[in-house]
Amino acid sequence: MYKKINYTSKRVNCRKCNYFYVTWDAKSPYGCKALGFKTPNMPSSDVFNNSGIECLKFLPKSNKF
Repeated sequence: MYKKINYTSKRVNCRKCNYFYVTWDAKSPYGCKALGFKTPNMPSSDVFNNSGIECLKFLPKSNKF
């Protein structure tokens, strides 16, 4: 059911995700629109630390050029 944890795999880069945003909150400067939370860490690292799997909502940003 869940993807097996592979510690050698690359982590999700939130900065390349369509749902990632930077907030004005100094205590929680990063946020995820898909999962609906703000955090002082990168959202993908919080997801991995709490669930043990990589973020399943990752959607690469589209090129606007």
